Amino acid sequence: MDILLKLLRDDASLKPAQLAAMLNLSEAEIATKIRALEADGTILGYRTVLNEEKVGGDTVRAVIEVKITPERGGGFDRLAERIAKYDEVKTCYLMSGGYDLLVVIEGNNLRSLATFVAEKLATIQGVISTSTHFMLKTYKEQGVLMGVAPADERLAVSP
Repeated sequence: MDILLKLLRDDASLKPAQLAAMLNLSEAEIATKIRALEADGTILGYRTVLNEEKVGGDTVRAVIEVKITPERGGGFDRLAERIAKYDEVKTCYLMSGGYDLLVVIEGNNLRSLATFVAEKLATIQGVISTSTHFMLKTYKEQGVLMGVAPADERLAVSP
């Protein structure tokens, strides 16, 4: 992986001047490289990782294991792309193992997620079964620890 991409993946908030200093290039060269990576679809977007507990977020998240029947001529791709287009779906992966797709969804409450699964996802032709797991607490998101204080592993010393 290109060093510029690694730096941006680790911290997308780095400014072109900072990246230029790190890579011994000019700001103009960095800006040109970033524009080219965005134009060719290598860089698809930028995200901020939020601590939902601090911002008072009421978002409910779940992961869903989905078993599907591959389509003739399209395999898993067409069905996965159809599922991924729903607004509730935040992430969709093709998986190996006991199920075919891992789908991460978000909603305002449990009922809205249950309705999505029951009325939209499970009714799609080709979906064989779903297994939903609600996320209760986030400890790490996209490589960022969520305020977990490091444990002091040392034993207390007594006189």
